[in-house]
Amino acid sequence: MNKGLLKIRELGRQDFVDTWSSMMNIVLSKGKEDSDEVWFLEHQPVFTLGISDSNNNFLKNTDIPVMRTDRGGKVTYHGPGQLVIYFIFNLRRLGWGPKKMIFELEELIVELLDTYGINSERGEIPGVFVEEKKIASIGIKIKRGFTYHGMSLNIDMDLEPFSSINPCGVSSMKVTQLKEYTDIGLHQVTKDLKNLVKLKFENHFE
Repeated sequence: MNKGLLKIRELGRQDFVDTWSSMMNIVLSKGKEDSDEVWFLEHQPVFTLGISDSNNNFLKNTDIPVMRTDRGGKVTYHGPGQLVIYFIFNLRRLGWGPKKMIFELEELIVELLDTYGINSERGEIPGVFVEEKKIASIGIKIKRGFTYHGMSLNIDMDLEPFSSINPCGVSSMKVTQLKEYTDIGLHQVTKDLKNLVKLKFENHFE
């Protein structure tokens, strides 16, 4: 395939609903030769529910907005200090299925954390864990052969909202963030992860 089929965008802090709407509109209008896209951003505080979840995973009332989405997975929290990465990829062009896509996203985070000297691993559910605590969550949706949604990496954020939910629908789930292991901040992580994305995925677009 030709180079130039991967477009990377940095969007800053965005409202979840506006971003979700933009993703869906792009997926519905994408042609098979159009560029794939990776978006880097933060969200305003919001809980999002996957298609298989219900409100049963909320442990207490909260003033934070709750949005039911069309992605896979269950409930998670997004907020400032967390890096969100959305992937709009043509899976048919890549020749990947959903399991392969999730594996590649997990690998991306494992490789990133390894460069910081942090040992991490996959779990029984999608995502990446450090010391058995979840540091990165993954949930995707496929429409017309394209993925959207993606993953989030906790960097330097208020983790308190996670205490209001069973993260990813697991009552025993504990969460952590990058600042517990390093002082590398969101700006540098974004830069490093962008470089890894280019290195890892542009090979598939040659």
